[in-house]
Amino acid sequence: MTSETVSKRDSNIVVGTDGSKASLRALEWAARQAEFTGSSLEIVTAWEWPTSYGWSVIPDSYDPAGDLKAMLEPILATLRAEHPNVEVTTRIVEGHPAPVLIHASHGASLLVVGSRGHGEFVGMLIGSTSEHCVAHAACPVVVFREIH
Repeated sequence: MTSETVSKRDSNIVVGTDGSKASLRALEWAARQAEFTGSSLEIVTAWEWPTSYGWSVIPDSYDPAGDLKAMLEPILATLRAEHPNVEVTTRIVEGHPAPVLIHASHGASLLVVGSRGHGEFVGMLIGSTSEHCVAHAACPVVVFREIH
């Protein structure tokens, strides 16, 4: 199959976002790239059950997927207004962001992630989602670092 026979919508850009400045910058860049290339844009957000509560009880009102959906709504409204020709889908997935994004990269033409820029030493100690994506994604990866 040559590049001329590939449909515009066969190209899918996946972007991971968690609401941080770096991930929002990555999202904006990904939207512009999708617009430029005629690609669709898939926004992926991951969540995990908290492990730091110990033996305490998680309140019944705890709804991380709902909280993320509420966080994304105004972001999506702005994104769709600024990039009306970009087909945008969202997925909110339970799981650690690194493997969720790696899974989402299969079949994507590009994976875009933000990096909070904790530095190399912290990254060595606790790992880094962006570093994991660069090393293991099934497609090219663009990483945006937050500027302090």
